[in-house]
Amino acid sequence: MYEVILTLHSYLAYIVLAILFLAVGNAISGLASNKMFTPEKDFRLSLFALILTHLMLIVGLILFFVSPSGLQAIQTLGMGGLNAPARLLAVEHPFINIIAVTLITVGWSRHKKFIEGNKKFKSIAIFYGLGLILILSRIPWGQWFN
Repeated sequence: MYEVILTLHSYLAYIVLAILFLAVGNAISGLASNKMFTPEKDFRLSLFALILTHLMLIVGLILFFVSPSGLQAIQTLGMGGLNAPARLLAVEHPFINIIAVTLITVGWSRHKKFIEGNKKFKSIAIFYGLGLILILSRIPWGQWFN
């Protein structure tokens, strides 16, 4: 079960990153060109990014509890016994990604309160962008590409 969830988490990460890049790029483009926020493209792209990040969070939390690198590592070694790569997987990656998904959710909630397209794009660009930066900062790159 662990291997299946780990594989799902890894492949889903590529999709989530791609959609988040598209959503942030679209929001920045819409903000820069002062265009209207459309339900056909802008709304759906932002919503799809929100849904995928939440799905990724759920898969990641399941992985945290079944992985030997997650909760089991903390229980076995204690917080003081984790080296830097183990701490990244067991503590930093889950914690920072929870914050990132929270920021993305805040951006989504804020954009719904605005009527003007500029404010909608700005909310999504800022909060989705911050979430994307946080996600990129805590990806275990060395382990991901091996």
